[in-house]
Amino acid sequence: MFFERQLIFYPTKTGRWELERLPRPAGAPAAVVEDVFFEAEDGVRLHGWYAADPATPTDRVLLYFHGNAGNLSDRWEFVLGLLTLPARVFIIDYRGYGRSEGSPSEEGLYEDADAAWRYLTLKRGHDPGDIVLFGKSLGGAPATYLAAKVPAGGLIAQSTFTSIPDVATYHFPIVPKFLIGTKMASIARIAKAKMPKLIVHSPADEVIPYELGRRLYEAAAEPKQFYEVPGAGHNETALVGGAAYWNALREFVRSL
Repeated sequence: MFFERQLIFYPTKTGRWELERLPRPAGAPAAVVEDVFFEAEDGVRLHGWYAADPATPTDRVLLYFHGNAGNLSDRWEFVLGLLTLPARVFIIDYRGYGRSEGSPSEEGLYEDADAAWRYLTLKRGHDPGDIVLFGKSLGGAPATYLAAKVPAGGLIAQSTFTSIPDVATYHFPIVPKFLIGTKMASIARIAKAKMPKLIVHSPADEVIPYELGRRLYEAAAEPKQFYEVPGAGHNETALVGGAAYWNALREFVRSL
C-alpha cells in the first residue's frame, strides 16, 4: 500500500508562499489572495488560497482540486486564468502537500474535500449553488466525490480518470486490477452527480488516456458536456487550448 501511494502522490513542500511576490503578468487580474488554514474532521491542518478579483465582483466560486504533483503554488498562473471566468477561486493543498499537514491517501483526499466544502459554505457563507467543483487529473477524485453528495452548482472534470485501477492497467497491463488497493472510483460517483457537468480531455493525453475521459462522460448523468482539446499533453490543456479552451470554461460557468 505504501508503494502504491508512492506511485500516485508526488507532493512537494517548498513553494512560492510569499503572496506579495507572486508574479503578476501584464493584463492579469488584480487578484487579492488570502492564505487560508482550516481543519479536516480528523484534525489535520490544511492550507489553501482564496483568490478574488475586486474588479469583477461575483458570487461564483471555483473549488479547485489540483493534480498529483507539486503543490498549489505551482498553479498560480492557472488561478489567474480562472479568475477571468469570472469567479472567485479556492484552491487547496491535500494533506502532505505544500503547507498542509499529514500524509496523502485516498481517504485523506475525501476528508480534505469535505473540509474545503465546509469552509466555503459554513465559514465563508457561500451558497452551495454558487460553488463549481473543478478537478484536474488526481483532483477529479475529490471533485466527483463531492459532486455525488453535495448540491454544488456545477462540476468540471479535466484530464481525469474513471478509476485508479483503470489508469494503472493502462500503464502496467500485467498488474491485475484486484491487487490495486487505491480505487478512486470516479466513474461510479459521477453517475450520481445531479449538477451540470463539463468533461475536458485531449486525445493526446499521455498520462490519463482519452478513452477514460470519454467513459467518464458517458457514465455521467445529464446535463453534461464534453470538450475536446486536440494535441494537448496531460499538462498542456490550457496552453494548447488557448482562448478557445478558456471560452469553453467561461460559457459553462456562465450557463449555471
